[in-house]
Amino acid sequence: MFFQNVQIAAQQVGILYIIVFIGVICDKIGLFSEKTAKACTDLLFYIITPCVIIESFLKQEFTKETGISLFIAVGCGFLMHFVAIVLNIPLFRKGNREHNILFKYSSIYGNVGYMTLPLTEAILGSEGVFYCSAVVMAFNVVSFTHGVYIMNSEGGKFDKKKLILNPGVISVLIGLPLFLMKVNLPEIIDAPIRYISSMQTPVAMLIFGTFLAHTKLNDIFRHKKILLVTFMKLIVLPAVMVSIYYLFGLSGTLLTALTISSCAPTANNTVMFAAKYEKDTSLAAQIVAIVSFISVVTMPVIIAAVQLIA
Repeated sequence: MFFQNVQIAAQQVGILYIIVFIGVICDKIGLFSEKTAKACTDLLFYIITPCVIIESFLKQEFTKETGISLFIAVGCGFLMHFVAIVLNIPLFRKGNREHNILFKYSSIYGNVGYMTLPLTEAILGSEGVFYCSAVVMAFNVVSFTHGVYIMNSEGGKFDKKKLILNPGVISVLIGLPLFLMKVNLPEIIDAPIRYISSMQTPVAMLIFGTFLAHTKLNDIFRHKKILLVTFMKLIVLPAVMVSIYYLFGLSGTLLTALTISSCAPTANNTVMFAAKYEKDTSLAAQIVAIVSFISVVTMPVIIAAVQLIA
């Protein structure tokens, strides 16, 4: 089982980086430049990602049982992000402020969508995917509120309206009632949402590739704080969350699914947010690349250990 988990995790990272490599090539030959990628960031931020959020609600079938399970999983998702925020409060205070913003964001927000969902489906099946999808809902709310606050709070200036009036929160306010009221949208509306949401991973990875193309290999080893990000994201947070879940009495598929979400590498949208809020996209790309590669080893180890007690 351990080696099977390693293979699945490695395959997911491999798929991601094939698309990233295509983005690098496109940048080098001038087909898809960094300037174009920054322009596409708004498309990803305001159109594609909201469709992904709304689609995540539409895919879930509401029943009394799924409602209770969803409530527990979403609550655990919010708890996980709260714990991550608290753990990182004393960290990344010294040095370059803009870089510290990226380090802090990267330590808190994980790739709970693309990395965890395929891995969960292979290990736990549809029930596990349902629980992880609930964590994705929590991620979308927190990343588009607290995450936006982190990225946009340079110099202490921040428009509080952005905590509510941003694409992530607005999308949740649209999607949640549709889920609770069991609304089935007509195909003419549902299909466009589905098609646009399917664009998220390839577009995000192509954009990621263009920014990575402008990163010098030597720079990757210049930022030692990336190692701290890796330790906090892949080791400390999962260890703390598994302990909390175990104390809460969670077990079985729910415990394993929530563990998979907690040990996910840094979120791909770190690069998107960095571009949107004019931070160092090259550093953001470095962080995502390094943490994702190392997670191929750490995720299977943690999952295998938890399955022994689940």
